[in-house]
Amino acid sequence: MKFLHMLLAVLALIGQSATGGTVATGDLGLVIERASGSVLLVDQSERAVLHRIEGLGDLSHASLVYSPDQRFAFVFGRDGGLTKVDIVQRRIARRVVQAGNSIGGAISDDGTLVAVSNYEPGGVRVFDAETLELVADIPTGSKTVGLVDAPGRRFVFSLWDAGETWIADFTGNDARITRVEGMGANPYDALITGDGRHYIAGLFGEDGLSALDLWAETPQPIRVLAGYGRGETPLPVYKMPHLEGWALTGRDFVLPAVGRHEVLWVDAREFVETGRTNTHGQPVFAMARPDGRQVWVNFAHPLNDTIQVIDTLTRQVVHEFKPGPAALHMEFTPRGHEVWISVRDAGKVMIYDTRTFEKLGEIDAEDPSGIFFTARAHRIGL
Repeated sequence: MKFLHMLLAVLALIGQSATGGTVATGDLGLVIERASGSVLLVDQSERAVLHRIEGLGDLSHASLVYSPDQRFAFVFGRDGGLTKVDIVQRRIARRVVQAGNSIGGAISDDGTLVAVSNYEPGGVRVFDAETLELVADIPTGSKTVGLVDAPGRRFVFSLWDAGETWIADFTGNDARITRVEGMGANPYDALITGDGRHYIAGLFGEDGLSALDLWAETPQPIRVLAGYGRGETPLPVYKMPHLEGWALTGRDFVLPAVGRHEVLWVDAREFVETGRTNTHGQPVFAMARPDGRQVWVNFAHPLNDTIQVIDTLTRQVVHEFKPGPAALHMEFTPRGHEVWISVRDAGKVMIYDTRTFEKLGEIDAEDPSGIFFTARAHRIGL
């Protein structure tokens, strides 16, 4: 018995040595280093880097999702790479290059399927989350964008060229596809609401957006803010807004206006405009603090050194500061007491108190972009 206890103790020490000690995954996150094809494993509480994981390919426009147990991250690279990262063992677990040009992905609600949205050759490919073996190939004849997970082992995505949205249902042995036509000209990105009910696609080819009620027996396009810029001369679009960064605050969405120096306020039930707030530049992300009291906004080049904070009661900008050149991405800690901001051209991730706006710390990173905390594992559409 004494020998058994000693053996268990030795194995425990070996395990701690391999992973650098026991760290709860709920406190962790990954930062994309876009220039070097690597990700940084970070600790929120310590505001520190734990490890750099390399060999993930082209991460110039990368995103990721987490498995339900928060152990694995599935990283979607621009080169078509799908990389499964084990954040406990701090290494790549599996990797496949499944297309020539990818633009994001999603994981099913039960964590068994990972879907990837492709520009080249187009379509969506779905993989087994355990093995990364191909489960389904869904050709669309179009670039696919706005891929999200929906409740019930479903994926929803839009077709840039065709102006359609497809719903792929994997509750059976084979994918069942529902095609929704007439979404509008050139959907460029989309989101799904936190309850999984509404899928909203932004349109590049026309002013406005289109929404689908996924609870409906036969979902039909609902036009949102049709012609909101009518009568105005649009500005050049330097960077398309990311709809994943939409803010939902109480009854209202706060969303970036395409090619305009403003954010729009939209009633989340009726999908009608309720107001506008002028901003420093063209918004890219308009992200709500988890309690909904603030919306933090960053901007497209050449005004991308600035962050503005909007109070959602007054709808006025209450704070503005300049973290540095190319402030690309923001991520709130799960309860919103801090925000982490990637400042690409400074090679830093900067950390701020969201109440006092005091800078709390920074970490070095190689051209950082996306920041993804593991709390995303438990949210629809992230």
